[in-house]
Amino acid sequence: MTTADRDRGAALAGFVASAGLLVLTVGAYFNDTFAHLGWQGGEYAYAFIWTAIGLSVVGGVIRLAAPAPWRSVGAGLAVGGIGGVVVLAVLIIAFFVLLATSDWGISVP
Repeated sequence: MTTADRDRGAALAGFVASAGLLVLTVGAYFNDTFAHLGWQGGEYAYAFIWTAIGLSVVGGVIRLAAPAPWRSVGAGLAVGGIGGVVVLAVLIIAFFVLLATSDWGISVP
């Protein structure tokens, strides 16, 4: 196993970890896991947003400051977090497009 193979494996592990956290957040929303704590849709949305942003920041910090074996993990975390932010941006844009094209939505002059 070469160094490049280990780096790819570590980056994949970081990506899978970050994607797993985001998927668990969505799964918690669909199963209403934290309803006993009074969570509704907004709290799950905030959890997803802050998880995606946090993963991007932590991945970037690890990528820049950690020793060599951990840099690839940081890159994977950052890519997964940025992917979550992109998914969030697409959902927000889709919401506003649907709102603008509906009969009861906002009117654009």
